[in-house]
Amino acid sequence: MEQNPLLEGVSSGSFTRIVMARIPIGVDLLEAIYAMVKQEKIGTGLILMGIGALSKAIFRNVKVFPAEYPITAKDRIYFEVAQPLELVSLTGYIVPKRDGQPHVHAHFAASTVSGATISTYGGHLETGAITHVKAAVTIGELAGIEMSKRWVEERKTDDLWLGKP
Repeated sequence: MEQNPLLEGVSSGSFTRIVMARIPIGVDLLEAIYAMVKQEKIGTGLILMGIGALSKAIFRNVKVFPAEYPITAKDRIYFEVAQPLELVSLTGYIVPKRDGQPHVHAHFAASTVSGATISTYGGHLETGAITHVKAAVTIGELAGIEMSKRWVEERKTDDLWLGKP
């Protein structure tokens, strides 16, 4: 097959099952997703959706691209919102790390009210997003797809890899 210069890796597979969990009040959302992945023995998967409410959240974003990789904490911003939030979007993937343990990479968006204005923030899901009222997450387990973490020299980090290494 001819290699496409616009793609670094491609793999295809199918969903084997869909797993949904309701998460109780006062739980760290990322920790709950890890618990779901471990309990249901999900090796590779896609976070299809997440909805609910949060009492607080920490959003992580890249503020500058460094001259040299890897990206570190000094290149990022961590923004905490400690007031009622609506979880309006949650997406990501589950992939085994090189040691075989699961890795959850998720991004989310949540909105909050200030006066008469609704503001929405988004970023990487970090520990510290605490559920409130209700929350639900759905993961699609994958089969047949070659998907893993591997060392990427250009970025000096373990990163998502699709296809044969």
